[in-house]
Amino acid sequence: MGGPGTREAGGGQRWYREISGRQWKSMFAAWLGYLLDGFDFVLITLVLTEIADDFGLSSVEAASLVSGAFITRWLGGALLGAMGDRYGRKAAMIASILLYSLGTFACGFAWNYHSLFAARLAIGMGMAGEYSASAAYVLESWPVRFRNRASGFLISGYAAGTVLAAEVYKRVVPELGWRWMFWIGVLPVLVALWVRRALPEAPDWQAEVGEDAPAERRPNPMGPLFSDRCRATLNTALAVLATVALFCVFTPLADGLTLPLALAATGCLVAFAAQLGGRRGWLLYVALTVTVFCAFLYSWPIQSLLPTYLKGELGYSAGQVTDVMYYAGFGTMAGCWLAGFVGDRLGTRRAYALTLLASLAFVFPVFAVQDSLVGLGVLLFGLLALSQGISGILPKYIAGHFPVRNRASSLGFVYNTGALGGAVAPVLGARLGEALTLAQSLALLTFGLTTVVIVLVGLDVPRRLGRLIDPEGSRDHLREAAPERSASPARRTPLPPPP
Repeated sequence: MGGPGTREAGGGQRWYREISGRQWKSMFAAWLGYLLDGFDFVLITLVLTEIADDFGLSSVEAASLVSGAFITRWLGGALLGAMGDRYGRKAAMIASILLYSLGTFACGFAWNYHSLFAARLAIGMGMAGEYSASAAYVLESWPVRFRNRASGFLISGYAAGTVLAAEVYKRVVPELGWRWMFWIGVLPVLVALWVRRALPEAPDWQAEVGEDAPAERRPNPMGPLFSDRCRATLNTALAVLATVALFCVFTPLADGLTLPLALAATGCLVAFAAQLGGRRGWLLYVALTVTVFCAFLYSWPIQSLLPTYLKGELGYSAGQVTDVMYYAGFGTMAGCWLAGFVGDRLGTRRAYALTLLASLAFVFPVFAVQDSLVGLGVLLFGLLALSQGISGILPKYIAGHFPVRNRASSLGFVYNTGALGGAVAPVLGARLGEALTLAQSLALLTFGLTTVVIVLVGLDVPRRLGRLIDPEGSRDHLREAAPERSASPARRTPLPPPP
């Protein structure tokens, strides 16, 4: 399949030798940022039961703390993504990691539910920028024919962060308490910043925009939102309304108004998508956002509530939870690597749909196992390798729809607005768990929404809808707009099939 130690089709040299030292360095720096991102973000899921006990929270209130980081992601993805388009991928990467690391540090000082929720909002903004800036940076730095591989390797850093967090949880929380998990989470940022300061800018962005470009030549992706005073005022009001509505929806403040508030927030976000996508691109923006939303709905019930399920329904100890999280984390990491190779061989879209289809065989068996830690771990490894791991090529799938000049902002907005599915998922899982068992609710959500994503991606629904109003928007910008770059340019291999 073109994996490690194999030769590429056409008699070329081994693929990893065609990646230059600078390209590997770029990957490592971005991967390290994703590792810290994963570490910081999943801390809340590991200590959710301890926090609930300390603050006297209900299961729905506790689950909403996981959702909190998603409420501001749409805003962080758009703003920090626009920063990446205008000032370069590196600047946005550094700003993002600072934001989510400081937010994590602040979580350790929370004195009640609302203060912890506020710190989670900062984490969400930083994480959103990290995703868009780092993904754009790596995809634009690696050779075209290896960009699924680059995407998979990059996202595997997040899974590595979850494994690291599980190990730290086992060693720290029983002795020092849950707050130290958040305080420790800020320390590695110094390493990431040091590595990132030494990086060159992404070649595609440098060629298209350039660090020395005058202000009038730099992209301004947020320009359509602030083209005149009236529109600027209206969009500022919409941003405030969306944020407040989402805050109320995912906290107990909604008080019976969940549906109208959710509809208000949806209307605001669709209005932003319509303006950012423009007359010819708005439908593509909305369709991709819905696809990502459903992807989060199938993946995040397990990601966010797995430790709660293990400790609550199965009665596992902290050490046993860590062991299971190892299986889950390494399964996701291996799946990301596999997704990259399969994506480069079969094409992004085909690899995505077929791998998700295979994952359905693992869903119900995972939640049927109760007395075998090893059996549960092996099944989780398989499920997450196929279902969560395929998200390794999601950045490649989304980013290919957009040109360099607005790639980071478009990726940031579409992905992180769709990521609100991750805010809905734990609350929905917890509410279903009040009527069913938590195992039943997680299994139903995972199976049902995975099927929906298979249809959306497998039938190429977003691109087909986009063609209705913009036939030119159907091309893959990551394949067609970027020249090949490799350590040995004389040795070429055929491009993989189009997605």
